[in-house]
Amino acid sequence: MSSAAFDEGLLSWLPESSTMRYLALIVCYLTLQILPPAPAQNPPEISPSHQQFLKKLVDAAIERTHHTVRYDSAYVRIPYPNGDVSPETGVCTDEIIRAYRAVGIDLQKEVHEDMLRNFAAYPNQRRWLLAHTDTNIDHRRVPNLMTFFARNGELLSVSARSEDYSPGDLVTWDLAGNVPHIGIVVNRKSGQTGRYLVVHNIGRGPQMEDVLFNWKITGHYRYFGPGH
Repeated sequence: MSSAAFDEGLLSWLPESSTMRYLALIVCYLTLQILPPAPAQNPPEISPSHQQFLKKLVDAAIERTHHTVRYDSAYVRIPYPNGDVSPETGVCTDEIIRAYRAVGIDLQKEVHEDMLRNFAAYPNQRRWLLAHTDTNIDHRRVPNLMTFFARNGELLSVSARSEDYSPGDLVTWDLAGNVPHIGIVVNRKSGQTGRYLVVHNIGRGPQMEDVLFNWKITGHYRYFGPGH
C-alpha cells in the first residue's frame, strides 16, 4: 500500500479532532523538510573605531613586557586619580591597569566611581569584609575587575575553543585554591599551537606566553572604556 493510500485510509476512521491533529503533524513534517536550517549566530562585529582601540591596547600590553617588574602584592597607599604603585613592582592586575592607562583610561577612577554607585554589586563586603571603597586597592583586586568589566564592558562566553578569544580580550583564571589571575590576549601567536599569546604577570614580571588554557578560565571580557 502506498503512503498516500495509507494516509487516506487512516483519515477515514480517525475522529475529526484526531484528523486535524494528524494533518497538523503532516504539515509540520513537510515544513521541516522544505525549510533550510537556521543560519548559525555569528558574534557581533567589532566596529572600526573599537578595532583601532583594541590595537592600541594590545600594543600597550606588549610594551609592558619590556619592563622589569618585581611581583609584590603588598598594600600600598597611592594617589587618586591616576595613582600607581612603584613602576618596579606590581601584580597581575597592575599590568591591565597600566595597559589601559597607556591608552588614556584610568581604571582606578572608573572602578572607584562604579563601586561608589553600586557597592553591593562588588565582592568587597563578602570577600574581604569591607564596608567602604578604598582607592588604594579596589582596582588592583581581580574579583573587583571581573565585576567591573562584566558591568561596564562586554561579558563574553567562556569556552575551550582558542578561536573564541581575540586580541584585546581580558581573561581571568582560577589558579587553584580560589587564587584569581588576570591577563590580556594579544595579537602574537604561538608557533607551536597557533593560539594567541597572553600578557600577564604571575610572579616573573610581565610576560607574553601561551597560557590561555593553562588554568581554569573564570571570566572573559572586552572593555572599550567609559561610555562604550
